[in-house]
Amino acid sequence: MRLWGLLAEQAHGGPIAVDHVCHVVTASAGVDGAAVTVVLGASPRETVYATDEVAAELAELALTLGEGPGVDAADGGPALAVDLTGSDSLARWPMFAPAAISAGAGAVFALPLHVGGIRVGVLDLYRARPGSLNGGQLADALLLADTACALLLDAEQHGRPHPDGRRPDPDGLAQPEVHQATGMITVQLGVSAAVALIRLRAYAYAHDRRLHHVAADVVARRLRFDPDPDEHRGDR
Repeated sequence: MRLWGLLAEQAHGGPIAVDHVCHVVTASAGVDGAAVTVVLGASPRETVYATDEVAAELAELALTLGEGPGVDAADGGPALAVDLTGSDSLARWPMFAPAAISAGAGAVFALPLHVGGIRVGVLDLYRARPGSLNGGQLADALLLADTACALLLDAEQHGRPHPDGRRPDPDGLAQPEVHQATGMITVQLGVSAAVALIRLRAYAYAHDRRLHHVAADVVARRLRFDPDPDEHRGDR
C-alpha cells in the first residue's frame, strides 16, 4: 500500500504507467536511475522508459554487447552487480562491465519482469558508486518490478499519454531503425531475424559504434550486409 501510494502520487491523479514505476523505484531503492526494457523472443530489446542518460546508455550497452546483468536477468532471476569494478563482475561481463563504468555506473541491479513462464523484460537499476541493496530496498524493487510487468502486460498502457499530454520518453534503443535493419539484413543474408540481429550487433561492436547508429545506416542503404561475414559494403 505504501508503494502504491507513492505511485499514485507520482502519477498526479492520472493512470499509473511504467515511467512512474521507474521514478518511484529510484527513490525507494536508493539508486540513481532506472530503466524498463522489453525483451520478447528474437526481437531486439526495446527500452520503454529510462530515467536519465546513464540508465539509457546502460540499456543500450546490453543491446549492443549482448551481455550484462540485464541480459542475464531476462533469462533467469535477479542479477545483482554490486561492484562493476570487482573481479567477479569483470570476469562475468568482460565487455559490459568496463563500458558501464565508463558510462557512469558503479553498480547495476537487474530484476526480471516475469509472470509464470511469460518473460516480458527487465527492470534495470544503477548506482553511480558500488554498493549493495539492503533487504528493504530489494523487497521494494521486486514489488515494483512486478508492478511494471503488470503494466506492460496491460495493452492499454502502451502509448498512454500523461495527463498533461506528454507521452513517456521511449529513450528508444531498439528504435524502429533496429527493427527495420534487422528485417533488411534477414533478406540480404537469407537468415532468421535472430541471426540478423546477431550480425548487426557484432558489426556495431567490432566498429565501436552504437547499434541504432549502425541500424540507421542499414535503413538508409549506406551499409549492406553480404553473405560473407567478412564483407560489409558501405554504399555511400
